Amino acid sequence: MTGAPTPLLTPAETVERSGFSLDTLRYYERIGLLAGVGRAASGHRRFTEGDLQWLGVLRCLRDTGMPIADMRRYAELARSDDPSSVQERLDLLERHQGAVRERIALLQAQEGHLAEKIGHYRTLLEP
Repeated sequence: MTGAPTPLLTPAETVERSGFSLDTLRYYERIGLLAGVGRAASGHRRFTEGDLQWLGVLRCLRDTGMPIADMRRYAELARSDDPSSVQERLDLLERHQGAVRERIALLQAQEGHLAEKIGHYRTLLEP
């Protein structure tokens, strides 16, 4: 006995659930970040839960500032059946994590500077 088929999502449903615009989904497909997107008999794109999960990965990478070239390389490696690609994936993600940590440290320092300025202006307004 086989299970029920995986429900397919329309582009509009995928936009709603992923938070990406339709233009971004098309762009990601065109540049190879989204591969193997299915099509209905009408030719319209149909997305799977797996596609949504992958879009979640892409969201994380994009929102944390990973360059598109690195995202493309990661996507290429993630689709690879070659076990040796695991080390390169790990290296890529660790480099990115280092960059994210540096950005966080910079933002924390900048937030501290803002807090000092806010404190200064509040003291000027005190009676």
